[in-house]
Amino acid sequence: MASQTQLETLIDLARRETDDAAKRLGAALKAASEAEEKLNMLLGYRDEYGKRFDETQQLGITPMAYRNFQAFMAKLDTAIQGQRDIVVHMQQRGAQEKSSWQAAERKRMSYSTLRDRAVAQQQKVDAKRDQKAMDEHASRQAYFKR
Repeated sequence: MASQTQLETLIDLARRETDDAAKRLGAALKAASEAEEKLNMLLGYRDEYGKRFDETQQLGITPMAYRNFQAFMAKLDTAIQGQRDIVVHMQQRGAQEKSSWQAAERKRMSYSTLRDRAVAQQQKVDAKRDQKAMDEHASRQAYFKR
């Protein structure tokens, strides 16, 4: 079995790995949230622009203005679809980073469990040694009292 210092080194390395994974997870979740906010902003802008166009259309609109509206809406729809793709990518990245963090945390916990077991085993050995020493001391005292 690994020595205490080796286990402590492994635990320290695993702790650093877990911390790094947690930072990457936080950044990925933040990026996913920002991408979703941008998508919602684009969708809101599209709805607002469509409403304004409907109001303008009731007053009358030229064919050129109508074509411009259609072209702009097509570009906006393309941007929305691109942003949806980014949101999906960021969500996948977040899921990957979460898996990485969970794996790093499991590794850290397993090293800690090994250390705890080693400490418990050493305590048992120490307790047996102490008990044996006390038994020998008691038997010597009993022998010399006779």
